[in-house]
Amino acid sequence: MTHNRSWTATTVARIYKERWHIESFFKLIKQNLRIKSFVGTSGNAVQIQIWTALITILLLTFLKTKAKYQWHISNLVNFVRLNLFVKINLWEWLNQPFVRPRKVDAVQLKLFAG
Repeated sequence: MTHNRSWTATTVARIYKERWHIESFFKLIKQNLRIKSFVGTSGNAVQIQIWTALITILLLTFLKTKAKYQWHISNLVNFVRLNLFVKINLWEWLNQPFVRPRKVDAVQLKLFAG
């Protein structure tokens, strides 16, 4: 890239800055989403995986921003991963993650109670 003599120094600096943003994004994905390599190698598969990671990071960043508790993104990723299939009030949990949730009445849990 830097061997192109027709580009100005400003253009080269801008391109390197854009590349740095891309590198930072992939570092964020690798560190927080534990993605070591792509599952598929076709262009479509890689695009789907990048879009999925981008949406995941955006959702987690949104949750982090809205939560009253000061989450680190890596901690939030781990807590969400561990509680993904647990029925909880998301906003209560995000704001006070270390408070035990209220007990649910056992009668509500019976599906076919007579």
